[in-house]
Amino acid sequence: MIIGYYPRKLIPALNLEIDVDLSGKTSWLAEKYQNMVGATIRATQQLSQAQLQARLTWREHWTLRDLLIHILSFPELAWRSHTHGSMSTADMRASDERLKGIVTADAIVAYGEDVRDTIIGFLQSDDTVAFDRVVPAHYGGEVTVLELLNIILSHSTHHLKQAYWFMENELDLRLQDPATEADLEGIVTPEALF
Repeated sequence: MIIGYYPRKLIPALNLEIDVDLSGKTSWLAEKYQNMVGATIRATQQLSQAQLQARLTWREHWTLRDLLIHILSFPELAWRSHTHGSMSTADMRASDERLKGIVTADAIVAYGEDVRDTIIGFLQSDDTVAFDRVVPAHYGGEVTVLELLNIILSHSTHHLKQAYWFMENELDLRLQDPATEADLEGIVTPEALF
């Protein structure tokens, strides 16, 4: 059985005579992570502490702070998988525990800047061994780190769109410098927000 988009298993199983080269994808991913994480940082900078603590209407045990940390922490987890070896539910729980003290807008922004810079540096490293490392992931099954970063980019972008909706519709905020369609072009997300 082959789970997820796993070219190293799919190509021989389907008798395909192709080479998969994802090296060109790294510059695209770096640009899109710059855009998506940057947009998350700018959205966070608009929020007061009370607004960060507002409960989400579709996930009542989460606050807006929790959603913003989720948007940023999943890319970090995907990146960390190149050394850690996985992105499992246990890894996610450990990340939540590690990040629980990040509660102010300034702290979230600083964390987001670190995540952005680390991921972009990694994507610009030409470390093909790390890019091609196959890891078990809660999202995607057995995938390469580069594939996982692509999957998580879509995941976090979807949640960014939810954060935008919440800020506009529940908090009556006017978004300042939100991500544009061009910023997020090519990132696949579901049509429906919820």
